[in-house]
Amino acid sequence: MKIVLVAGEASGDQLGAALMRAIRQREPDVRFAGIGGPLMKAEGCDCWWDTSLLSLMGLFEVVSHLPRLLKLRRQLVKRVVELNPNVFIGIDAPDFNLGVERKLKARSIPVIQYVSPTIWAWRSYRVKKITRSTDRILCLFPFEPDCYKDHDVAADYTGHPMADEIPLQVSTEPARTELGIKAENTYVALLPGSRMGEVERLSGTMLDAADILSSRYPGICFMVPAATESIEQYFKLKLLEHPGLNCQLYYGRGKEVMAAADVLICASGTATLEAMLINRPMVVCYRIAGTTYQLMKWFNMLKTRFFSLPNILAGDSLVPELLQHEVTAQRIADEVVRWLDHPDLTSDLKHRFDELHQALRIDAAASAGDAVLNHISGHGD
Repeated sequence: MKIVLVAGEASGDQLGAALMRAIRQREPDVRFAGIGGPLMKAEGCDCWWDTSLLSLMGLFEVVSHLPRLLKLRRQLVKRVVELNPNVFIGIDAPDFNLGVERKLKARSIPVIQYVSPTIWAWRSYRVKKITRSTDRILCLFPFEPDCYKDHDVAADYTGHPMADEIPLQVSTEPARTELGIKAENTYVALLPGSRMGEVERLSGTMLDAADILSSRYPGICFMVPAATESIEQYFKLKLLEHPGLNCQLYYGRGKEVMAAADVLICASGTATLEAMLINRPMVVCYRIAGTTYQLMKWFNMLKTRFFSLPNILAGDSLVPELLQHEVTAQRIADEVVRWLDHPDLTSDLKHRFDELHQALRIDAAASAGDAVLNHISGHGD
C-alpha cells in the first residue's frame, strides 16, 4: 500500500504523524511519501520536500510566493502520478492542497482532504470548489460535517488527535521543573504563531504588552516557545529591544511552556486549541496583512461570531478575542490582568475547558485511519 501525504505547517505535521501511526498499526507494510516535517519524517515518511515550504499566511503572502508554489505543485503532481498511490491525503493547507487534489482526482487517483477548510468562518463561497477537488473530507471538529451535507462530498467527523494525546489534568509544577524554572513565580507565555508572517505582525505588540505587565507585576516572567529556528533567531533580535524584560526563549517545547504558564497570549490557530486542552486561560490575537483584512471586510467574508477555536467549540465567548486593530499592547495587557487578578474567572473557565476536552476525546487518529482505509477499500460512503 502506498500513501502520499502533504502537510502544511507544524500542526499538519503533527496530524500527519498521528495518522501515519494509526494506519501502520492496521497496515504494517504501508509506504508513506510526500511533504512533511520532522514528526512525519520520524514516522518514516519519505519527504520529497519539507513542510516549511508551505507555511504561508494571508492572500498577499501567497501571491508573493506564487511562482515558486506553482512550480512545486507541478513537480508534486508529477511525482504522485508516477508513484500512483492508493490515496493522496492533503493535510490542511487548502490553498495548496485542493489544487493538487483536483488534478489528481482528474487522473482517477483517490484523494482525501484531512482538515476541513474554514468555510464556517470566512470562506463559505468555496464549498463548491472543495467538493469538486476532493472525494472525502476528514473533519477535526463536530460542527464541520454539517457544512457539506447539501453537497456531493463525503465528510466524516474524525476528531482531533491532540484531544486524546493531552491528559485531562495538566499541572504547572512538572512542566516548570522540566523547564528548570522557579515554581513560585508568575509566568505568561507568548505564542505569536508558527509562521514567520504572523510572528512578525504580532511579536512586537506582544512584547510591548509584556513590558506593561512587568510594570504592574514586579517579578513576572515571560516565556516564548519558538516553533522554528528562524523564529528563534528573529525573537532573539526582538528581545534586544526589550532589555529589561524577564523573558526566556525556548526552541520548540510549546507544550511544556503552555503547561508551565499561568496565562497565555496566543495567535489564533491550533495553539488556542492546545491551550484549551492544557486548560490555561488565554488572550487570542488575530492580525493579518492589512490588504487581506480589507478584502475580507469589503466582501463580507467573515461568517462566524468567533474566530478562536475555544469560543467556536463552546458557542460562547469564553476567552477574549482581539482582531486586527484591536490587537494593541494595552488591550492585551488589560485582558491578561483580568485573568491574573480574578482567579474565580479562571476557575470557571477551566471547568468549561474540561467539559469541551472530554467531549472531543474520541480516539481521533484511529478514526481518521479507519476512514482512510475504508476509502481505499471502497467501503466508505
